[in-house]
Formats: sequence, C-alpha cells, structure tokens
Amino acid sequence: ETLPLSSPLSPTPGMTAMLGLNHSSVSEFILIGFSPFPHLQLMFFLLFLLMYLFTLLGNLLILTTIWGERSLHTPMYLFLCALSISEILYTFAIVPRMLADLLSTHRSIAFVACASQMYFSFTFGFTHSFLLTVMGYDRYVAICHPLRYNVLMSPRGCACLVAWSWAGGSVLGLVVTMAIFHLPFCGPNEIHHFACHALPLLKLACGSNVSTVALGLGLVCITALLGCCLLILLSYASIIATILRIPSAEGRQKAFSTCASHLTVVVVHYGFASVVFLKSKGPQSLEGDTLMAVTYTVLTPFLSPIIFSLRNKELKSAVKKTFFPKL
Repeated sequence: ETLPLSSPLSPTPGMTAMLGLNHSSVSEFILIGFSPFPHLQLMFFLLFLLMYLFTLLGNLLILTTIWGERSLHTPMYLFLCALSISEILYTFAIVPRMLADLLSTHRSIAFVACASQMYFSFTFGFTHSFLLTVMGYDRYVAICHPLRYNVLMSPRGCACLVAWSWAGGSVLGLVVTMAIFHLPFCGPNEIHHFACHALPLLKLACGSNVSTVALGLGLVCITALLGCCLLILLSYASIIATILRIPSAEGRQKAFSTCASHLTVVVVHYGFASVVFLKSKGPQSLEGDTLMAVTYTVLTPFLSPIIFSLRNKELKSAVKKTFFPKL
C-alpha cells in the first residue's frame, strides 16, 4: 500500500527496527493542526513558504560567507555554521510536510513516517540548544580567559564540542521517539498538531504506563533544556562581571558587541519556548497551541539568521564584501 505525503525526511528501510517501533492497531495518523482555520490556510501557506525560503536562504548565506572569508575561520563562526546547519535540518524535518498539508485535504501520515519526523525534529532541536550552549561557552572563554582561548578552543576541541552536541541531540531524539512509539496506539488517530509532536501523541497512546512515560520524557526534556539555559546564564553572568571591570566604555562596548547576536538569539529561542511549553493548557486550546507552535517551528528559525547577520559586525561586513562588493 502506498501511503500519501510521507515525511520529507523519509525513514530508511531499517528505521522501524532502529527505533524499535511498537506494533499498533493504528497504521497512520491524521494531522489536524490547521483544521480550525479553513479560510486562512492559503494565506498561511504563502506566509510560511516565504519564511521557510528566507530561513534557508539566510542560513545558506551565512554558511557561504563563512566558508569563503578566511578571516571568519574561527571557533565562534565554526559554531555558527553548525548552528545554521541544525536550523536548516530542523525546519526541513517539519515545514515541507506542514506546507503540503496546508494545500491538501488528506493529511494522513504513516506510522513510521511520523516516528521518523519526531526523531529528526527532536534530534535537531536538542542539537540546536546544545550548540547555543557551546557558543555561550566560547564567548565566556574569549572574554573571561582571553590568554587561554587558543588552548581551550583549539580546532580539535571545537570539533569535539560540535560532535558531542550532534551526538547528544541524536541520543535524546532516539530516547524520546523510542519511548513514545513503544506505547500502543489503539485509536483515535487524530493528532491535534501540524507535526508529530510528543504531547499530542501521548494523548493518543493507550496502556497503563502512559503517565509514567510522559513523566519520564518531561523530566528528560526539561533537564536537558533547563540545563542548557542554566549553563548559558552562568556563562553570561561571568561575562557581564568581566565586562564591568573593563575601565573604558569603548572596551566594554567592544567586548559586549561580540556577544550581542548570540545573546539575542538565546533570548528569542528560550523566550518562545517558555511561552509555548509553560503556558496553561485549556480544554479548547487547539487553535492557540497550533499558532504558538508556529513560533518555535517557523518564526524562531526565520529570525535567527537575521539577528546574526545584522547584529554581528564582522559577519555583516563579510556578507557585504562577498555578495555586494559595489555597495
């Protein structure tokens, strides 16, 4: 049987075995995230398509600029490249499928395709948070321990930090996906979301251990994300304390300007995430949940390359030099 509209990141032949998917009476799910807005779906499609294309273009612009400008071959911009790649892959795991559903009346997604979408979205989402934490550590070393920067942030050390970020994201993505798809799904099969998200799927699962799995996954996700947030806050507490000890106003401004773009992205990233995940859940919250989920799925990746391109002077001038040399 051919199932329609599979995930853009299609599962490999061994995906079912790798994820250890549970045999369930549900063979496919129906994504009904935008169903409450039948007259706005074409407008949403055009808006999200433009934002998605801009996200891809912005991140590719950053990657191309850093690759071509030798002065940007430093740890900070290596981490920015890794961050741009994670954003491209994260949006690719969700947005093309969401755009297709906005133009379709048949919004079913196969069981394995749903699992693969969840795995990839969680993997790249966690990786994104880990890379933001690594970038905070890089700024901490650069400002608080400048004499040891070349030792602590050696090419080998930077490559290890990026590799561990990707490995950590992959492991957590696998843990979350395996935990949810080991649960039986007895029906109904309508996911109140535009993607295979953890919370709506947990509401569809049956069995006696659903609440235990939900609690465990909540602890894993909160520990990982709050841990990243806490490490970033500690890094910036030390950075601010060091900057305040710089005698000249020009020196303080120069030191802080190297952190401005990263700090802005962190505020946007965790600001939207906290609003989405910590807001109260009402009984009739499908419309609100759908619109709020768009903020961290489409809007945050859309804003990130804009912030880095406009708030980072070195990158901004390199983009002008590379693509607009006559301006």
